[in-house]
Amino acid sequence: MSSIGTLWTIPAQPKGKRIRAVAAFAGLSVDLPESYTHFVDNKKPEFLAKFPHGKIPALETKDGFRVFETTAIATYIAGLAPNSTLLGSNDKELALINQWISFADNEIDYPVTLVNQLLNGFITPYNKPIHTIMVERQNRSLATLEKHLSTQTFLVTERITLADITLASAIQRAVTITIDPALRAQFPNVIRHLETIVNQPALKDIFGPLNYCEKAAQFVPPPKEKKEPKPAPPAAPKAEKKPKKEEEDEEDDLVPKEEVKKNPLDSLPKSTFNLEDWKRAYSNKDTRGPGGSLEWLYQNFDKEGFSAWRVDFKYNNELTQTFMSSNQIGGFFNRLEASRKYLFGSVGVLGETNNSIISGALIIRGQEIKPVIDVAPDWESYEYKKLDLDNADDKAFFEAALAWDLEIDGKKWVDGKNFK
Repeated sequence: MSSIGTLWTIPAQPKGKRIRAVAAFAGLSVDLPESYTHFVDNKKPEFLAKFPHGKIPALETKDGFRVFETTAIATYIAGLAPNSTLLGSNDKELALINQWISFADNEIDYPVTLVNQLLNGFITPYNKPIHTIMVERQNRSLATLEKHLSTQTFLVTERITLADITLASAIQRAVTITIDPALRAQFPNVIRHLETIVNQPALKDIFGPLNYCEKAAQFVPPPKEKKEPKPAPPAAPKAEKKPKKEEEDEEDDLVPKEEVKKNPLDSLPKSTFNLEDWKRAYSNKDTRGPGGSLEWLYQNFDKEGFSAWRVDFKYNNELTQTFMSSNQIGGFFNRLEASRKYLFGSVGVLGETNNSIISGALIIRGQEIKPVIDVAPDWESYEYKKLDLDNADDKAFFEAALAWDLEIDGKKWVDGKNFK
């Protein structure tokens, strides 16, 4: 088989398998890099020069054509072999193929991926309701597939299409994590379809053997750390009885005073702006408009004692699901708890799944950001820029972040958190 170019992927992952299977079924092949380390090689300048978002899978053909996203790559490769049947024979068949590709990705692969991330600590803390909802979503989708496949061998035509390979790659992973023997018994046609696809002569080596789980994966709480009992301290020798006056004279020596460390922010000159009053105004008033919290802020804000800042996450190319990004903001805010009396924040997720950013605004005590936010271990994962509220652009950004209608480069605010 002739190679069409280089595919950057993780070969064992379902999406990498899907692309390689499509190429093999079409009588083509793709080369894999000699070595690839995820989150290392895809952050290097030479990779980002070709694929600026840093995502894999990513394909570069021998004639210099570049494309990323699994379905886009698979569709392009399928189109190179028009007699392969992978894209159907007319527009209606192609529409149905795209329908089942989207269904497999969103209703099977996505729930399984999320469950796997929950169970393996990629999303913390573990959330039982989300786990249950995702399993229910998967099972409802399996029922839809079972009914459809009960009357036909493949999803769209009488031949294997891109939809069948996509579904097989998703189900192969699911049977190792969430589809246990009881579920397999309920959906025999789904399992029959899987086994038919992965055992095709052209695909068998790529998909490899099927590994069925004996029990659906469940959350296992981490073991509690056993604390060794501390040995009792040796009994102190009895002190010699002293006259009462002598005991009173020595009392200060027996109970040393604890040294209280002051936060340097407490040493700043007293401000006329009360941050707690602002937080109450923000919580109880509409943000914009007459009588709103922004109007209250501008009437009371002390630019000498407080400052406004823009905050942006540095690694937006690593963000996936928007609700997970929102949880990340919540975690960052939790780690800022020690600075609650000096800080207000309004930070959000802008964009959509696999194409989002984290950005927002902070109000802090003083004019330097570090003393306020370096209590959070991950504070350096964000960039900070001081805002000039007399500048029209800075003011517009600040107000939009507080009103939760911020938009950056076409990405609209979809979720957010406040630090109050």
